[in-house]
Order: sequence, then C-alpha cells, then structure tokens
Amino acid sequence: MVSRRTLLAAAAALSFAGAAGAVEAPAVPTVAVGAAGAASGFEIDGSLQALRQSTLGAQVGGNVMQLAVKAGDRVKAGQLLVRIDERDVQAGLARGDAGVAQAEAEFRNARLAAERSRELRAQGFVSQAALDVAETQLKGAQAGLQQAQAGRAQAALARSFAAVTAPFDAIVLATHVEAGDLATPGRPLVTLFAPGALRAVVQLPASRSALARAATGVQVQLPGGAWVAPVARAELPVADAVSQTVEWRLDLPRDAAAGLAPGQNVRVRFAGSAAPATGGARPSVPASAVLRRGELTAVYVQQPTGFVLKAVRLGAASGDQVEVLAGLKAGERVAVDAVRAGLAGAAAK
Repeated sequence: MVSRRTLLAAAAALSFAGAAGAVEAPAVPTVAVGAAGAASGFEIDGSLQALRQSTLGAQVGGNVMQLAVKAGDRVKAGQLLVRIDERDVQAGLARGDAGVAQAEAEFRNARLAAERSRELRAQGFVSQAALDVAETQLKGAQAGLQQAQAGRAQAALARSFAAVTAPFDAIVLATHVEAGDLATPGRPLVTLFAPGALRAVVQLPASRSALARAATGVQVQLPGGAWVAPVARAELPVADAVSQTVEWRLDLPRDAAAGLAPGQNVRVRFAGSAAPATGGARPSVPASAVLRRGELTAVYVQQPTGFVLKAVRLGAASGDQVEVLAGLKAGERVAVDAVRAGLAGAAAK
C-alpha cells in the first residue's frame, strides 16, 4: 500500500513540474541590421605584453640539479634560477688549467733556448740558421701558450653557464624544467618579465592601418574599465601574410600598468580618424546586441527556429551603434539583448 507521505511527495512533484512547464520562453526584441553612419574612429581588442620579457635557455648540457624558483616569484638581477650539473664543464676547466701549465713550461724553455742561441751567435759559435730555428720555436711556444689560455677561458665561461641567473629584476612567468630533467643547449628553462612596464598589442587589419595612422588620439581601456593614453605607439612595418594584419604596440604609463599582468585583454580606441572612403556603408548593430566572451565577439541572429549565435568582427563605435566589419549583412535581424537571447527557449518578440 502506498503511504500518505509518498502520495504527497508525488503530488508536490507534479505541481512543480506543471509550474515549470507553465513558464513562458523569454521574448527578446530584435532590430534589423542597418547601415552605419560615418564614424570618427574605431575600437579593436588587444592584449597586454611585457616590454621586457626573456626566456632563458641552457647553454651547456647536463641534468638540472636545482630549480631555485617557481612561477610568480620575484627575483633580483644575478639571483640563481637554475643550477645544471657542472662536473663535465669542471673537468674541462681542469683540462684547461693543465694545458696552460704545459704551455707555460714550453714557452719558458723556448725563451731560454732563444736567449742562449743569441749569445752563442754573438760569439760566433752557432750559425744564423740555428738562431732562426730557436726564434721560430719561441714564437710557436708563445702562440701555444696563448691558445691554451684561450681554451682555459672558454672552459671557465662554460662552467659559469652551469648556474643560470636572472639578467634583471623580474617576476618569474613560467618554469619549463624540473629538477632531474636533462638540459640541452637551447632548451628553455625559465621565462620572466620586468614588472610595471607593459604595452598593449593589437593586430589591426591592414585595410585600417591608414585610419589608425591618421587618428588624432589613441586610448587603451584597461581590464578595470579605465581609459588611458599610451606614452608611445609603434606600427610594425610588415603585415602577416596569412591574417593580413599589422601589429601595433602601445606603451602604457608605468602608474597605469601597476597591478596588471601580461596576457590580460584590453580594448584600444583609435579616435578622430576620418571615415573610410568606401562606396557603401557597413552594417551596424546596437552595442547591447554584442556578446563578448573572452576572444569571442558575436551577436544572436533571428532564424525561423530561434536565435543563432554568429561571430562578428567589429569596427567603429558611434553612439550606441557599433559598426560590423564582417559576419553580418544589412537587413538581418539581431537580438537587442544578447544576454536574454542566449537563454534556453528564447524567441523573437
């Protein structure tokens, strides 16, 4: 027999299901994609990059004996980062010391022989040919000594490479090895960057480079929402052959870069440039219709079965309208509220 408690629970479940089914799907207003007016500038997404960043690599081979830092550590110039097994290079240094000692002995012997030959030649006891031979041997011994000294200096330099130190005051961005790993010449060990000196980097479509150069003002929107003017800007003189973009670098003020980290997303505005001299105006959408999720910039387009998310590339912002460079055609209808349009069962109003 079914208990009274079980019946009450079932009734409550049915009541809840009925109430849930009675909830209507959200109705979202739409607007037709129109033509954008003449814009006085445009905005584009970018990212932060350290002005001074280095990836230190191994210059000698050997096992990693010690990894003295981890990601996020602050280090001083000259501080130990990684120590590599130095027994091989230490043996090379000892071999260089022995070579120098041998070359010095040979040089001293050749010098004494040359001096005796000069005295004997002055007294007429040896020929000029014998003196020439002694002089030549002295020069050869001197060259051998210099070669041995250079070899020892090279061995000492190789030994110094076993201790990898920080080239400047920095923050460790990443470590690429662990203690016990085999370090080979050229293998990355540690990546670090100098804090407080950042720049915004944007990949600008090559077709808009002229507008960017003509801009009377450039501003960078930081992750916190504040807009700052860069202290310097530079356009690289080459375009990417695949994406047809040109890299722009905008150095940020040191006070504005405090607390920020490389890799964070920013928004760059090129203001005051002339509108593009094209035959037809590009489509535009309301700013509220744009959905931004990390690197994704998209809008919800009305379809017979509901809304479909389409990625777009944006251009100039004029008032509450944003120019669409690619992804939409004039006349298509988009959801005015991108957040509500993304809810399950959303329909056009």
